[in-house]
Amino acid sequence: MAAKLQATDGGSLGLLDDLEVVEQVNADGQGNFLIVCEHAANHVPSALDNLGLSASLLQTHIAWDAGARGVAEALAVALDAPMIAQRVSRLVYDCNRPPESTAAIPELSEIYPIPGNSELTAAQRQDRVDAVYRPFHTAIANHLRRRCAEGRPPVLVTVHSFTPVYRGVKRSVDIGVVCDTDCRLAEAVLRRARDSGQFDARLNEPYGPADEVTHTLVEHALPLSLLNVMIEVRNDLIADSDAQGAMAAWLAGCLTEALATAALSTANRGAGYRSTGR
Repeated sequence: MAAKLQATDGGSLGLLDDLEVVEQVNADGQGNFLIVCEHAANHVPSALDNLGLSASLLQTHIAWDAGARGVAEALAVALDAPMIAQRVSRLVYDCNRPPESTAAIPELSEIYPIPGNSELTAAQRQDRVDAVYRPFHTAIANHLRRRCAEGRPPVLVTVHSFTPVYRGVKRSVDIGVVCDTDCRLAEAVLRRARDSGQFDARLNEPYGPADEVTHTLVEHALPLSLLNVMIEVRNDLIADSDAQGAMAAWLAGCLTEALATAALSTANRGAGYRSTGR
């Protein structure tokens, strides 16, 4: 199943490479998790002329979460989980932001102006929402709806990476474990990660809810009271396929062990529990 990138009015996006914007891997996986990767790719449709950016800049963290897709796919395999990933650059539309957010189609990313996103009309913005955002989040919603109807509500895990240096400041954290208002699973994952002693793992670093990075969790997991967590990995730790596989194996262990703890906590505290998270 996939949605193809196309303009709604033939104007703002033009001819769009006939790209399937939503990638689904292991769609019939029987595990407890759904793995989502919003920033999996750095592809910009040819009609958008690289958004006015150099090819080298499109290889950097501003265009995608380098290594995240490899980790997400390996994690899906390890957990026998479906994976849903976005095939279009976050600079075309950031699927971890709602349509009303100015960050959804950024005019500036870190210190870099994005010329192709400047002075868009409301119709041009809506084209990108309809072509990129809607199919992606519809795919997630449909999967969750089906699993819940079957009596097998999944755990939502989103996978991201972050740059080691941002605005000239070096980041020391290795793994970010991010949550919004429901931190049941995140807190359990953080304990397992710290117990391993392998990485410096921290809650809501280098990003947290105040940075508006939890849209997918808020949109899909919170309304259904699904256990959920967003994982951020420093991208120099997952620079090649071997490193991505090793990270996925480590995360799979953390998530599997944490799920038992979080599920027990949920049973003890009752349905509808929300931790403060922030």
